[in-house]
Amino acid sequence: MRGMEPVTLRTERLLLRPLEPRDTDAVLAACQDPDIARWTPVPTPYHLEHAEEFVLRTSPAGWRDDTMYNFGVFTREGVLAGSMGLVRIGLLRSAERQAELGYWTAPDQRRRGYTAEAGRAVADWAFTALGVERLEWCAEVGNEGSRAVARRIGFVLEGVQRSKITHRGTRRDAWAAALLPSDLGRSTVTPYLPAPEHRTP
Repeated sequence: MRGMEPVTLRTERLLLRPLEPRDTDAVLAACQDPDIARWTPVPTPYHLEHAEEFVLRTSPAGWRDDTMYNFGVFTREGVLAGSMGLVRIGLLRSAERQAELGYWTAPDQRRRGYTAEAGRAVADWAFTALGVERLEWCAEVGNEGSRAVARRIGFVLEGVQRSKITHRGTRRDAWAAALLPSDLGRSTVTPYLPAPEHRTP
């Protein structure tokens, strides 16, 4: 069965496209960053074969097999600003219609608003083109950078999930948040009836 045809998204400052072989060295360089290793499940130490696996096999297979829709995030000058994708997309094929947004940002491209800008574009694409009705985000408690980006995108924090993440052989608590189409003024096929405390007066 043929999976999702890879797409390209554009924002005011960025190009989001599937990673290509020419991006391998940039991915390798970015993933030397200790913060990426601290908060994401990339291999450590991160070698060329890991970048090749991610760029040449894992990312294309995600689109082909409908397991992950991953984008490289690039500036207008073609510099890799980060990686962003929809994961846990199996629920898209069910009545749940959910996915999770994950990302990392290259260290020399941080604090420019690129990741939030890209995240809003991916969220909009997920809601309009894919019919996502709940987009989730989670990160280990303490990952302040990722949480700040999620908030700028529009995610609403929902609490702490205990023992949610296994990272480097240890179970860890995670912050959880969600973005709904209604948060961006969009409707859904499935009606949403919020609990009374979450209804707009």
